[in-house]
Amino acid sequence: MSNHNHKKDQIYGDGMRLTFILQKLLQTISRFALLGLVFASYTVGAESAYPSKPIRLIVGFAPGGGTDIVARAIAPKLGEILGTSVIVENRSGAAGTIGADMVAKSNPDGYTLLVGHSNSNAIAPFVLPNVQYNAAKDFTPITYLGYVPNVLVVNASLPVNSVAQLIALAKSNPGQMTYGSSGIGSTQHLAGALFAKIAGISMNHVPYKGSGQAIIDLLGGQITMNFDTLPPNLQQIKDGSLKALAISTPKRLAILPNVPTFNEVGIVGFDVTNWYSIMGPKGMDPAVVNKIDQAVKAAVNDPQIKKTLDSQGLQPEGPATPAAFALFLNAELLKYQRLVKSLNIKAE
Repeated sequence: MSNHNHKKDQIYGDGMRLTFILQKLLQTISRFALLGLVFASYTVGAESAYPSKPIRLIVGFAPGGGTDIVARAIAPKLGEILGTSVIVENRSGAAGTIGADMVAKSNPDGYTLLVGHSNSNAIAPFVLPNVQYNAAKDFTPITYLGYVPNVLVVNASLPVNSVAQLIALAKSNPGQMTYGSSGIGSTQHLAGALFAKIAGISMNHVPYKGSGQAIIDLLGGQITMNFDTLPPNLQQIKDGSLKALAISTPKRLAILPNVPTFNEVGIVGFDVTNWYSIMGPKGMDPAVVNKIDQAVKAAVNDPQIKKTLDSQGLQPEGPATPAAFALFLNAELLKYQRLVKSLNIKAE
């Protein structure tokens, strides 16, 4: 064979090998591109297909309480934005943990959601002995809605008009003063215990299944005071049937300009607030989480809904994304774990 023919065969063979390598490379790229398209279509499909049926919004407290008021304010608009019905269900008891446990064990398909609360999702797991879920791991944080301050309220007939007078009355009647809450391990429970510790007084805790019944008993004179959320007490404060002595905000609220903050009246370090959120079970599709988050944000920013929430004292400052909310939740768990231990609060 001539040298010319040998070189020709070598060039031809190299060309064949190069063509084969290029074909394999193109096949690999095509497979990855196809996988990418499948994944993208799955993600878009999951988001666009949701929701295809009604959504249950679980409230872990009785009707008439702060959580219930917030849930019922946003549910209709949320349903309108998502194009389905959003049905509020009350599963009350055990400081909100019954409802939270139900959501934690539900299908993570986005059709069973929880109005998350500092009681059920940050405090009660450190107080109650039989909480069946892990507050740090068994939920998908979706949207932080905001917090409402705790307000110290007493019956209008109680002969006090300030925190100083209330403390003096408690000291002259040791062990006779009572305060209500929405359950053992609730923010109201911690608020009362923390107030008693800071003020140096002794009080008896009376737990209920929700704020509604505690307010009824306070109005009826069965208990002395509540450290309750503002929304369900606002009307009674305005009509004079309850007296508000202090509020747990950094500064006074425009809707209650005459009510001092706890800091103003010398109760320093009173860092107990009720925050609300939308949460789901762990393992939810990120595309569905994002869709719910955006819909909730749109609902709470609707002028009419915003007006309703503002009138209830909801303070929207806080984490703005699901990821930021997850970090906030971890910090709250750590804060309340320490506070529960320092107050030596246990299930009674």
